[in-house]
Amino acid sequence: MYYITDLHIHSKYSRATSPKMDLEHLDKEAQIKGIQVLGTGDFTHPSWFKELKSKLHLVAEGIYQVKKSKYLTNFILTSELSCIYTKNGRCRRIHLVFLAPSLEIVEKINKTLDKRFNIRSDGRPILGVDAEELTKIIFDISPKCFLICAHIWTPWFSLFGAKSGFDTVEECFGKMSSKVYTMETGLSSDPAMNWRLSALDKYTLLSNSDAHSPRNLGREANVFNLKKLTYSNLTNAIKTKKGLEYTIEFYPEEGKYHLDGHRACDVKMTPQESVKNKNICPKCHRPLTIGVLHRVNELADRPVGFIPPKAIPFKSIIPLPELISEIKGVGPKSKTVQKEYDSLISKGKNEFNILLHLSQKELEKISSPELALSIIKMRKGEIIKEEGYDGVYGRIRVTGLKNKKASPQKKLF
Repeated sequence: MYYITDLHIHSKYSRATSPKMDLEHLDKEAQIKGIQVLGTGDFTHPSWFKELKSKLHLVAEGIYQVKKSKYLTNFILTSELSCIYTKNGRCRRIHLVFLAPSLEIVEKINKTLDKRFNIRSDGRPILGVDAEELTKIIFDISPKCFLICAHIWTPWFSLFGAKSGFDTVEECFGKMSSKVYTMETGLSSDPAMNWRLSALDKYTLLSNSDAHSPRNLGREANVFNLKKLTYSNLTNAIKTKKGLEYTIEFYPEEGKYHLDGHRACDVKMTPQESVKNKNICPKCHRPLTIGVLHRVNELADRPVGFIPPKAIPFKSIIPLPELISEIKGVGPKSKTVQKEYDSLISKGKNEFNILLHLSQKELEKISSPELALSIIKMRKGEIIKEEGYDGVYGRIRVTGLKNKKASPQKKLF
């Protein structure tokens, strides 16, 4: 059976998140999107963990559902932790997502971390500990825990980030490197960019939304084919790459750290332009924020377009509200777009079914010819890209449509 999964999200207890990031809204929104498995996010936060214990019940090994829910979304216990520390003479900022097999194990993790760190300040707590040491702490509690290296290219907080990351997995995780099986591509990169590094061939590339609001669930996701949904079956599929059918990707150019730049000066540069300028902003003469594409180029040992043997395929999407927004000529959060979106979901089952599976004829039965064509063009990659940089989201538009002028992309998020 196929399961669309989004394993990296946040709760209402994380900074800059929607108050609707509670179990009830997550449960409902997952069904609207077409997601069968969600990470809970933030299991280290005491208040959120209290809600998880009181509102979830076990339905299979390591799999939970909201009690008395009609939506039946499956949840896996997950939490992102921020490690900030000094190693090899540099300040490091690394984000890690941990999966846990049971509420009992989470309780042990929380008690252990609470003795040394402040896990109550935020849903994604900042821990002054080496990523290697934290990984050992978690796996000493339970070897069934699982690690995902979060958004590995983000400049500020990631494994390979230009500002504070490492050049290799081994440099970061040391003796715990054998526990690392998985890399999360993040919004500003896709699998094709990661395929350029032979060092990443042995790792499974996952894509998750890192959602801070229900509407952003599933903007990136993973599709598994499992005989039975259990924690062990899912984590084993990630380890072995057997059962992971494909990933669903945000166009990386839309990510807010794809290219280099300096937002304050409205300067955006390709990696080649940045190198010519010695990575200095030509307006204010301060260092540019080096983007994901530049950092990939630095570490890559393969040309653009290289596809490794047995690479897991991926499909790139534009969220349905953005496609409607482009045609209607109004913002994606407008009432006009929401009304159209609700109508489409009621007829087309869920968003992923509409974006990925319905034929053009089927789409035309539930939507306008313009939107149906827009979705088909999106699937073919017939798009126009305006790249994001230094915290500014990019914009992806479908080519050749007689659509109205839509609101600027920076207003989407």
